Amino acid sequence: MRQPSDAEAGVTTRRGRNKERARKRVYASAITLFRHKGYAETSVAEIAEHADIARGSFFNYFPRKDALICAWLKERRATLTRRLGTHLRCGMHVAESLGTCMSVLGALNEEDLDLSLAMLTAWVQAGRPLDQEPHLEAVFAEIVECGRTRGEVPDALDSGQVGELLRDLYIGVLCRWARRPPAEQHSLGADLQQALDLLLHGIATPAGPHHGRR
Repeated sequence: MRQPSDAEAGVTTRRGRNKERARKRVYASAITLFRHKGYAETSVAEIAEHADIARGSFFNYFPRKDALICAWLKERRATLTRRLGTHLRCGMHVAESLGTCMSVLGALNEEDLDLSLAMLTAWVQAGRPLDQEPHLEAVFAEIVECGRTRGEVPDALDSGQVGELLRDLYIGVLCRWARRPPAEQHSLGADLQQALDLLLHGIATPAGPHHGRR
């Protein structure tokens, strides 16, 4: 089988770089439009025009419009991982680590509010909560497992199950926060911390079986 020449390999590499640059330009155009118009209100034709390509060329980079949601989620995961690596310190108590994680998630959503709301709406409408990759629960589960090995949480706890529960808590708080009118929205980070505190400390008093009975 004939090996490609250096010239042919160079052409292939250059084409790959050009395609990746064009893909990034299409993605950046889409994000700009989603931020200002919303996901549902932005068409593929508008994205292509903004990126200065033919409408049909859009599909050379993304098979469908909703593939942009996956691209955005992948970028969001990378940002979250990077920021958690900066903020989480070895030796933190599990409660402090989880609180830090919720703070980072809150800030990540609030710093570009229009885009976060547009993409959250698109994510729900596209059914992504049903087939999402198990990333966020794995982040929570790792924190819980570290706490379990240090004796900060009961040995009987399933770290994976707790990770799923914390993921559900985050998504629930995020969705309720997003539904509020702008005038009624306050800190997402504060809402997440309040929900986490409720989960960690419980809702029942540590009383005996007959406490409060008359």
